[in-house]
Amino acid sequence: MRVGVAGILHESNSFLRKPTTLDDFRQVTLMEGEAMGRKMLDGHHEISGALVGLGEEGIEAVPLMYAWTTPSGLVTDAALTALLEILWSNLEKAGRLDGLIVCPHGAAISEKHLDMDGYWLGLLRQRVGPTMPIVCTLDAHANVSQAMLDAVNATIVYRSNPHVDQRQRGLEAARLMGRILRKEVRPTQAGVFPGIAINIERQHTPSAPCKPMYDLADAMLKHPGVLSNSIALGFPYSDVPEMGSGFIVVTDNDLPLAQRLAAELADYLISHREEFKGQFTSVDSAVDRALAAKGPVCLLDMGDNVGGGSAGDGTVIAEAMNQRHHAGKKFRAFVAICDPESQASARHAGVGKKLALRIGGKTDDQHGNTLDLTVTVRSLHDGKFTETQVRHGGLRDFDMGPTAIVETDGGLTIQLTSLRTFPTSLLQITSCGLKPEEFQIIVAKGVQAPVAAYAPVCPTLIRVNTPGSTTADMNLLTYQHRRKPLFPFEDVFGNSAK
Repeated sequence: MRVGVAGILHESNSFLRKPTTLDDFRQVTLMEGEAMGRKMLDGHHEISGALVGLGEEGIEAVPLMYAWTTPSGLVTDAALTALLEILWSNLEKAGRLDGLIVCPHGAAISEKHLDMDGYWLGLLRQRVGPTMPIVCTLDAHANVSQAMLDAVNATIVYRSNPHVDQRQRGLEAARLMGRILRKEVRPTQAGVFPGIAINIERQHTPSAPCKPMYDLADAMLKHPGVLSNSIALGFPYSDVPEMGSGFIVVTDNDLPLAQRLAAELADYLISHREEFKGQFTSVDSAVDRALAAKGPVCLLDMGDNVGGGSAGDGTVIAEAMNQRHHAGKKFRAFVAICDPESQASARHAGVGKKLALRIGGKTDDQHGNTLDLTVTVRSLHDGKFTETQVRHGGLRDFDMGPTAIVETDGGLTIQLTSLRTFPTSLLQITSCGLKPEEFQIIVAKGVQAPVAAYAPVCPTLIRVNTPGSTTADMNLLTYQHRRKPLFPFEDVFGNSAK
């Protein structure tokens, strides 16, 4: 048996002006065929799990293509066309296949297709015909559409946020594919989408309110005939009709059971929906709490969330900390800001030199003011590091671009990067010779993604309600395409909320 493995993953933010091009994929991840197989075999990604798992099932894994880039704006039509041409070409070169494991994200949007993943999965189904089994994995932030489910035989969603189970989900997909090809099971799936958008601030799966819901889903897996079930938390920055949370149950040829169990999961969310509304901490309150707590304290900058597509050059928290330095408070703090111009100026000045810089707030007017600071250049780096631990997104190789560490006289250490960097690895700090324990405050530009890396060294983590293109307050976003009614914008469930 031979099974192809392919992935086109993008998390698209509708509220960003800059589109995502083919070059964006090429600069981060665009691999094909054997090169993809060699690179991805030993990794934490779902594709890694699928490649290994197929081998364990005695099935030849056939790597087709894998494309991924940092979350950003809508994918251009030219980029989508080119990516699909690569997929079709490798599909043709592969020869006879008995099945496919596909890995979209579930929250991709192109210029023409609001449901980009449903679109390309549908095209794939047309190409391979109705009988070839297709098992699909999705990110936990998927806005699942019926078109996605209709195009595949079974759908498996990450069960953790931060996403640290991607390899396991790939292994699960491979095991299910093995059972399908051995004709042990005939998967049938159902999805229920209750019209609720879980706030991103509430989407930490190891803690309430998510954990009891996942416990219910885990218990359901013991039900006879259940092959898999999934919770899609949803991605609020993709302005699409499917935006919101969903539940998927895969059974062994028992559609009524799949429908009933998916509805039970949806009913849980409906009855507990008030618990999933965002709880917000202001910038000033967060900084004051961080100064009063045992350090280091991690402040999660939700409005400048790189993992949600933001520019990474927000200055709101840095400005608040700098103001406290001016007021006489003494503490060390760290923040990373993507600012190629300032990085280049610091590099040109050289280590040990003092210079005036205008830092951050340059991409748009949503993420704070450009800061006029006098800094000393402490060190210069190439910005590359490799994470060996399992971290959010399954990423291993990171490239911040040429990077400079600068410091104000007040004690604010700023990491100036040339490329936006997913803050999912503590090596972002330690690879530049910095020690996290020496800072009272560490700012990470994310919501849940940084937690796996930063929680072990930060006794306290505070999610901060900063402004920006990834604001956690969904009421501040102007939607054009979301479904109506949709909780928490509208409540059509009556007085049943707990």
